[in-house]
Amino acid sequence: MMVRTQIQLSESQIAFVKAVAEEENVSMAEVIRSAIELLQQSREKPTQRELMVRSLAAIGSAHTGPEDVSVKHDEYLDEAFGAW
Repeated sequence: MMVRTQIQLSESQIAFVKAVAEEENVSMAEVIRSAIELLQQSREKPTQRELMVRSLAAIGSAHTGPEDVSVKHDEYLDEAFGAW
């Protein structure tokens, strides 16, 4: 259900909303609703389960070097700093 409301915006805010509405080919009301939705989502705290799922999804997502660093770390350090 939508509730009709009235707001006041500055001239620069109106110009911005109009420009975005034209660019996106939507109404000004839709631009404002979308902006409020984004703000609302950014302030919602994720549940413990959501945090766990995000954390587990990140595991192994970045590959930055050899996979045996935990075993051969001394050898890699010798290679990197051996000239010192």
